[in-house]
Amino acid sequence: MDTIDKLLIVNEIKNLKSSYCRFIDTKAWDDYAGLFSEDAVMDVSVEVSAKPGTDEGIFKGRAEIVGIVQRAVETAETAHQVHTPEVTVYSPISASAIWPMQDRLVWAEGKSPMPPIQTLTGFGHYHEEYIQHEGRWFISSLRLTRLLREFDK
Repeated sequence: MDTIDKLLIVNEIKNLKSSYCRFIDTKAWDDYAGLFSEDAVMDVSVEVSAKPGTDEGIFKGRAEIVGIVQRAVETAETAHQVHTPEVTVYSPISASAIWPMQDRLVWAEGKSPMPPIQTLTGFGHYHEEYIQHEGRWFISSLRLTRLLREFDK
């Protein structure tokens, strides 16, 4: 792969992640689902204080990932931002990235999945792996780690 091919892949990965943020914030769930491979894995175990050695906070498959994210934020106003990714291209069909992130979630009164918390602002990183299939890039693995969380009640 030459440099131009790698740069084109990096640009496609950046567009994919931009769509991720827009689709989750606009609640475009069908479009959001289309960003993930069928067998994708989402690991938010750090976010749910999972018990070590369990699968708590690990979601497998496109449908399960979309379902859990939709339930968590459907009643919230959200704003997701990602910045300055570190993208590594392994091959024409495989890549990874680490994205510094910030998100803000404000739930309607009584709708928070974490009562009594009404708002959350988080800062951290998305650690992602991507695969290319039939000319399109998909998220195959996503792990969210937050360095800082700010809550309001």
